Formats: sequence, C-alpha cells, structure tokens
Amino acid sequence: MIDRLADAGMPIDVACRVLGVSRQGYYRYKRRPLSAAQMRRRWLTGVIREIHVASRGTYGYRRIHAELTMAMNVQVSSRLVSVLMTQAGIYGLPGPARVKRLKGVATSGDLVNRKFHRLRPNELWVTDITEHPTREGKVYCAAVLDAYSRRIVGWSIDSRQDSTLVVNALDMAIRNRRPAPGGIVHADHGVQFTSWAFGERIRTAGLLPSFGTVGDGLDNAMMESFWSSMQIELLNRRRWKTRVELANAIFEYIEVFHNRQRRHSALGYQTPIEYELTSPANTVPA
Repeated sequence: MIDRLADAGMPIDVACRVLGVSRQGYYRYKRRPLSAAQMRRRWLTGVIREIHVASRGTYGYRRIHAELTMAMNVQVSSRLVSVLMTQAGIYGLPGPARVKRLKGVATSGDLVNRKFHRLRPNELWVTDITEHPTREGKVYCAAVLDAYSRRIVGWSIDSRQDSTLVVNALDMAIRNRRPAPGGIVHADHGVQFTSWAFGERIRTAGLLPSFGTVGDGLDNAMMESFWSSMQIELLNRRRWKTRVELANAIFEYIEVFHNRQRRHSALGYQTPIEYELTSPANTVPA
C-alpha cells in the first residue's frame, strides 16, 4: 500500500505516518528477499503481459487462462490470472453485447431456424457482408463461416458490395473445403445473396441455400457475432487511411488471428483450426 501511495506522488515519510508504519520497518520490508510465491506471481504477470500483447490486446482473463493452461501447460487458477491482470492494469476488450433470443417466424426457405450447432465440418456455413470506412471510401468484406468450428473458410474484400463479392467468398470456401453434397449455406435476404449468380454457385456445388427472416439479425446470429468481434478487436481500434491498408488488416485478422490464434469459448478455448485437427469428426484439409 505504501508503494501505491508513493507511486501516486505521496512522500514515503507521509505514507508511513498515514498507515501507522515506521520508516525503518518499511525499508526492512523492502530489503527482504522475495518469497517463492511472490517470484512466481511476478513471473506469471510477465507471461500474462506477453500473451495479452500477442493477442493484440484483446484477451481477457478467461482466454489468457486458457492459453496458459492449454498451450503452455502452466498450472494456475483463473481467479489468480484475473487478480494479477487487475493488479498489473491489463484488461481485455469488452465482448459484444448479448441479445435476448427472441422467438421469430422463420421463412419457408430457412433450413437452420437458429439452430447453429453442428457435429461435423461443412454441414452448415453461414455468410454475410460487413463494411467499414477509410479515408478513401468504404471497404466491403464477405465471409463464409463453418458453424462446426467457427473457422472462416472463405472471404472476399472489395470496394463494392455486389453479387461478385459474395460469389468470390463462396468460391474460396468451396475450393478450400471440397464439401460433400447436402451442406447448407445460410444467409440473409440481401440482394447479393438472393441473386441468381450466388444461388447458382450453391446449387452447382451440391449445396442447399437457406435464408432467415427479413430484417432479423438473430437468424444469422453466429455470423453477426463474428462481425461484432472483428469490429471490436480490429476495425474500431484505429482510423484507416486507405482501402489497401484496411484490406490487409482484415486478411491478417481472419487468416492469422481468428482462424489460427484466437481462442473461442464455444470451442473449449481452442482455436478453430486446432479444434478441427483434434476433433474425431475432422475430415477437412488443414
């Protein structure tokens, strides 16, 4: 406590008088060697700081605890991680706001009906478009997410949001995953997704199109959750000068951070690729 008061600018003599501690006793305490527990806590704090930096400043205590225990085999409680982070002033980014799951009326073309959980890869892909401004103008990104592992399996970035944008993302997903016939591709009723070109690409791959209700984000909640995380962890953290700069950052976020490094609570704090490689249901290329 004396150290905290001193860091705040209070003289040591005054801090000792305020807390009823002798000046000599304080300096004797300062000269004592660190205990094993104190040394371990200092070491843990340093490791936690490194993990937090590697996560681009996004991880809270739960994901840092998962990184320590699952990736580094460090035995530590999540409570201690939380305490050490608070003491060191290390904080994760706030997650997306949770919305209440409302009952809605699904359209006849909705093959998902808000049931996103799947037991095998390529059974359900969800897709959507997001946009973000730069000083040059907006950048649009379409992405395809496998509901089984939360992995982004296809994406496309352009300065226009047309059917070509979403068809390119779907093409990439089909080339990367080579899905068996019968999988579902779920989207909203945007004109890009209801276009003939997008529907034809789904059908020629042997997949089934699915659409949620009009104007209801909950019908594509898994994809909305991904966009919300990217907004918090990347897009809103700085101002972007050029479209190329932002496009490169989105590419790195998807392929390097989200798919390979970011630990997902819904996957037992594994990364999407790690989850696919360790799951018995793994039948997809790495």
